[in-house]
Amino acid sequence: MAAGPGGGQHSWAQQVHQLAGADGEQRVAPWKPVTEDPFQAAARRQASARPAGLGKRLTARLLDTLVVAAITGAAAVPLGTRAIDHINGKIDAAKLSGETVTVWLLDGTTSVYLGIVLGVLLVVGVLYEALPTAKWGRTLGKKLVGLDVRDIEGHEPPSFGLALRRWLVYSVPGLLGIGVVGVLWCLFDRPWRQCWHDKAARTFVAG
Repeated sequence: MAAGPGGGQHSWAQQVHQLAGADGEQRVAPWKPVTEDPFQAAARRQASARPAGLGKRLTARLLDTLVVAAITGAAAVPLGTRAIDHINGKIDAAKLSGETVTVWLLDGTTSVYLGIVLGVLLVVGVLYEALPTAKWGRTLGKKLVGLDVRDIEGHEPPSFGLALRRWLVYSVPGLLGIGVVGVLWCLFDRPWRQCWHDKAARTFVAG
């Protein structure tokens, strides 16, 4: 402990003054209270999310569709070629028989090929669409254009189950040819601009 004038010890006030710096230069940084709770700030940012613009959503969907189609097509093209060869062989056999024969396009062989293609599409959808949406709230296409899929209530990424439901409600009607109606639904929906797959999963696309 430092000694004062005449060999005595400094008073408590003098010692505090020395720690602060006799020249007025502060040596100990004062504690400052947190001006805003970080959790409240995060919640406020989430609550301020608004539905994304339709142009960005279309761009993201096209990008994601290209990726899924490219991966699925890698399996579908060779299987489709085999299916066509198989059907042509049945037609040639029917012509050579000289009889009226009904040639079914969907039989045991082509059904297996179709099942494989649909299985690949399902796996790609789970790995590319459902898992990233549940983990980060976005696919590659949405990440590139700055979009997020969020739950309407909590504004958090949806659970895996809801993300998978979202993908299935988008892809199955698309395969049946009525998916375009579900996608265009967001043009008229208010206030969240949801498509059918968003309504099924209780999500919206945030900008």
